[in-house]
Amino acid sequence: MTNQGGEDRFEIAFFDVETTVPTRPGQGFALLEFGSILVCPRKLIELQSYSTLVRPADLNSINSLSVRCNGITRDAVIAAPRFDEIADRVFDILHGRIWAGHNILRFDCPRIREAFASIGRSAPEPKGTIDSLALLTQRFGRRAGNMKMASLATYFGLGQQTHRSLDDVRMNLEVLKYCATVLFLESSLPDILTENSWVSPNATTRSRSGGKLSPEVSSMNNNISNQTGDNHPITSLRTETTQEVSDLLETVESSTNRPDPLDMGAFIDEVKKDLDQQDMNMVETPAQESPNSSVNAAVTNNCNATMEFLQLDQVFIPSISASLVPLNHGIQRIKLLHKDATLQLFCSHMKLRFGINAKFFDHAGRPRLNIVFDAPPKLCEVLDACDGLAQKLSLDSGSSSEWRPVVIRKEGYNNYPTVRLHIQTAVCGDIAIYATEIYQRDPSGTDQRLVFSKFDASELSALFTRGMFMDVFFSLDPYDYQQSAGIRLVAKKLIIHSN
Repeated sequence: MTNQGGEDRFEIAFFDVETTVPTRPGQGFALLEFGSILVCPRKLIELQSYSTLVRPADLNSINSLSVRCNGITRDAVIAAPRFDEIADRVFDILHGRIWAGHNILRFDCPRIREAFASIGRSAPEPKGTIDSLALLTQRFGRRAGNMKMASLATYFGLGQQTHRSLDDVRMNLEVLKYCATVLFLESSLPDILTENSWVSPNATTRSRSGGKLSPEVSSMNNNISNQTGDNHPITSLRTETTQEVSDLLETVESSTNRPDPLDMGAFIDEVKKDLDQQDMNMVETPAQESPNSSVNAAVTNNCNATMEFLQLDQVFIPSISASLVPLNHGIQRIKLLHKDATLQLFCSHMKLRFGINAKFFDHAGRPRLNIVFDAPPKLCEVLDACDGLAQKLSLDSGSSSEWRPVVIRKEGYNNYPTVRLHIQTAVCGDIAIYATEIYQRDPSGTDQRLVFSKFDASELSALFTRGMFMDVFFSLDPYDYQQSAGIRLVAKKLIIHSN
């Protein structure tokens, strides 16, 4: 095991954090414990472990609710090191490795980034992530009743979850082994073993309320590493298989004359291309800046588009349609079309209602960047039509997810309809960048491409001020994930008007 270069850090870092529980507005989480194991992806054996309690800056943040959640009291951490004292060790464990854990995308990754930010240091970056919550929801289904680690562990007879970091990561690894083995066995005799148990990627699973869940595929995105591995079911958790594993899967498929439900490589590749294109597909050769470009020229020759962006007066609503586009393993997604071409829109002079919203996080714990615009009547008309078509197709396809209208309307005379646009991010090596192209238009009408040296949500927030106007190029990407469905508007290009 070497720590000298990211290319040699082949181990998977399973990690978990325990934190305080905020009880008042504005109060953040404070780390109370960090635990991690380094796992060999070839043999799935634990190579190294590390665990430590962490003394928070404010001991009063450890309240009774926090103690009930994880059992960590003030007395337990009074002599523990502060986070700045263990930061070097945590960084060394995590940086440049594949990160793995249960619900790490929404919880643990953001907490790690917050902890490093609190001491003024750059956070470690993963080379890839495996979130077992998202992965098992899609591949294993709700056989245990729900997707909580405690429920999965009980289902397999692995004992009770302690909600302590090192215990939890070891339990996480064991649960993954058991789930992968079940899927491996079912794939060997699918006509027999899967009749009553296997949940295919295109099937729906039952929630506690008895409703159906649509396929949850968008969270399977991006970035499980392509490290070498032996022939073990856990290899199905990786995005890219090695040649050895690929050959093996091809042999199984040809001998059984049916798709291998365990071959995750091609499946996730398709999901990466289609369902998470807002994070990955925009990493292309930088376009040439186009000074003095007119609106029409911008629409026709958008720097990174291969499809035309339509102005609102070019959209003929009866020509809008929604269709199901097949992916791999029976997965389908909804695509919006205008006269049989992918529908993408251009809106000029959009007024910004709210700036950056960093409420949600991406696979590495970075804020997902959202901005909210006032929606003019014609845009509302077009988007409402798209909503109706996509929602009907979603229901006809068997989804019971709650549909979230793309146009946000609230009661009150001041609540003008709004729409939320997502600013894309992408990762190049260890550096996160904005994949949405951002330009500044000066008073002479010249558009200058803005270049950002690093991912900095606060810098972008200062750039986007309430009441400013922009020209906006965006795509309409239907989604269906974790019982929520709708249309996501993804910004491809923004042109900021000068004051």
